[in-house]
Amino acid sequence: MLSFSFKQVSCAKIVNMLEKVKSASKTAAQRALRGASKASEKVKARTGKQSGDQYLVALDIGTEFVKALIGRVNETDGTVTIVGVGRAHQGLTDMQAGAISDIAAVVENCDKALNQAEEQAAVSVRSAIIGIAGELVKGTTTTVRVARKQATKPLDIPEMEKIINLVQDRAQTKAKQQLAWELGGKEVEVRLVNSALVSIEIDGYPVTNPIGFQGKDVVVQLYTAFAPLIHIGALEKTAQELDLDLLAVAAEPFAVARAVIGNNPNQNLSAILMDVGGGTTDIAVVNDGGVQGTKMFGIGGRAYTHAVERDLSVEFEQAEELKVGLSTNKVSVAQRPAIEAALGKTADVWINGIELALSEFTKLDHLPHRMFLCGGGSSLDLLMDRLENTEWYRSLAFTRKPSVHHIRPEQVAGITDDTHEVNDHTYITAMGLLRVGMDTRQFAGGPSSIRDKIDKMLSV
Repeated sequence: MLSFSFKQVSCAKIVNMLEKVKSASKTAAQRALRGASKASEKVKARTGKQSGDQYLVALDIGTEFVKALIGRVNETDGTVTIVGVGRAHQGLTDMQAGAISDIAAVVENCDKALNQAEEQAAVSVRSAIIGIAGELVKGTTTTVRVARKQATKPLDIPEMEKIINLVQDRAQTKAKQQLAWELGGKEVEVRLVNSALVSIEIDGYPVTNPIGFQGKDVVVQLYTAFAPLIHIGALEKTAQELDLDLLAVAAEPFAVARAVIGNNPNQNLSAILMDVGGGTTDIAVVNDGGVQGTKMFGIGGRAYTHAVERDLSVEFEQAEELKVGLSTNKVSVAQRPAIEAALGKTADVWINGIELALSEFTKLDHLPHRMFLCGGGSSLDLLMDRLENTEWYRSLAFTRKPSVHHIRPEQVAGITDDTHEVNDHTYITAMGLLRVGMDTRQFAGGPSSIRDKIDKMLSV
C-alpha cells in the first residue's frame, strides 16, 4: 500500500506531473490519428507490396532506448526481412531495473520509435512481440523423471502433453518460491512467458522425437521463463495503448538465444550469451543448442554513469558524456584517471554478478568457453577488457579461458536487413524478438508434424 504526504511533493514535481499529463494527452491524440489512418495506410501497403506479405514488429523496451524493428515475414522459408527501424530515448524515471515504472512515458517513447519504423517501412503493423527483462524474471531448466506404468506402450501425444504440463507446473512452483525468498516471503503471482524443450531421454537413450518410443523411464529437461504478473500487465497495457495486438511476450535473454540458435535442428551451439542493457545484465547459457537457463541482475550501463556522476560530482547527462567519451577519446588526459577509477569500481561489482550467476549452473559438467555479448551497455570498452584480460573465470567450471566477442547482426539466423541500419550489437535483442514472433506464428498456424505438435505444447 502506497502513502505519502502532499507536503513531500515539491512544486517542481507537481509541474513535472502536469507536464507528463499534457504529454500523455498529446500522445493519446497522436495515437488516435495514427489509428484513424491505419485503414488507408494498409490499403496503400497492400497495393505497394506483393499479395500475402505479412509483418511483425519487435519492441525492445530497454532502460535507455526503445527500439522498434518491423520485419516482413516470408512464410515459405521461415525467414524475416527487416524493412523498418525506429529508436527513441527513455527518460531517467521511465524504467526501473529493466521493468516499466511509468507506463504513460514508455507508451510515448514506443510511439515515437514505432512511427519512425512504420514511416520507413511504408506499412502499418499490428502484430507485436515485446521483450521483458528485470531481476524478477526467472528462467531455469527443470528436469522431471517419469516412471511409466506401461513400459511397452508407445509414447503418444496426450501422454507427452501430460509430462510437459507436469514439468511446467513444477517450474512455476519453483519460480514462485524463489521470488518469495528474494522478496522476504512476499507471495508474487507469475505467468509463463517462454518454454523450450532442452532434451528428452527414454531409459537413458536421448531422443529428439519421443513419439512412438517404448520405455519405462522418461526424463524431460524443459527451459521455462516466468515473470511477475505486474510486469506482464504493464507490457500488455502498453501494447493496448499503442493499438497493437500482442503476439508474444519474451524473456529477453531467451530471445537473444533464439536469435543465435535459429531453426537448425542440428544446431549444437554451446555458448554464454550476455545482453548488457541500460538497467540490467541478462545471461543465457546455451548447451548443445538447448537453453539451460537464464539469469538477470540489476547492473547495466546506467550503473556506470551513476558511478561517474557520484564520484566526479557532475550531473547525469555530463557523466554519460564522460563515460562514452572515455571509449571515443573525447575526454582530456587529466580526466581519464578519475573516470576510469569510478567505472572500475562498478566493473568489479559487475564481474562478481557474472560469477555469481554462472556459478548457479551446477547441472552442467562445464561451462561453454565462448561468450557473446550484445546490448548498448556492452559498448563500454572496459567491460570487454575485464572479461578478456582478468582471471575472473578461474573459480568457475570452465575448461579453458573463455573467448569474448560481440554478436554481429549477420550471425542472427534467418533474419536479414534491407534498411542497412541494423549494423551492430545493440539491435540483437530486437532481432531475437522477431525470431520469437516467427516461432509463435508458425506454431499458431497449425502443426504439420509430430515435432511441431510438441513445439505447439510449449508455445505460450
